[in-house]
Amino acid sequence: MSRLKQLLELSKESPEDPFLLFALAKEYEKQSDTLKALEYYQTLVRNHPDYVGTYYHYGKIQEKNGELEAAILCYKQGMDIAKKQGDQHALGELAAAKLDLED
Repeated sequence: MSRLKQLLELSKESPEDPFLLFALAKEYEKQSDTLKALEYYQTLVRNHPDYVGTYYHYGKIQEKNGELEAAILCYKQGMDIAKKQGDQHALGELAAAKLDLED
């Protein structure tokens, strides 16, 4: 069974598990199915806004799609959450990604 099929099976049991939603987004991204990946990232932002890992990867897809302002906003949102959670690693990654776009 492929990794994607395994994740989809697991998500049937726990459809709102943010870790599974994130794993599905990443798996679709690996398979170059950007639209499906975006759906999962958007679901995470909407239903699990505190899942800080979403924002970097979601922003990167927005960058690839030429949506630079949306990517910057995404990074800023993630930075706010990372600050609230005291997650310095995520904060640094998001700040660096934002800075790269603003230069």
